[in-house]
Amino acid sequence: MKLSKKGAVGVNTLLPLGILFVVVAIAFGLGAQVLGEIQDDQVADTYEYNASQSGLQAVDELAGWLPTIGLVVAAAIIIGVVITFLAARR
Repeated sequence: MKLSKKGAVGVNTLLPLGILFVVVAIAFGLGAQVLGEIQDDQVADTYEYNASQSGLQAVDELAGWLPTIGLVVAAAIIIGVVITFLAARR
């Protein structure tokens, strides 16, 4: 990520942040689906079943942060656009 003279993130670097957010969300969804399918093939209360359950809980915990991450990405985009607009007015 290239920083401008003042250390602010440029508008041209914000699109990759948005794309990264979407890719992370898709990866969490696919990971949860794979772990769910693996768990369906296991016998309950075995090591394998418990391991896949732990993996599903971990993915759920990480995916719980997606709204917060999305808010931060949206705020970064809005702040970048506003700063760029104000800098262009000078």
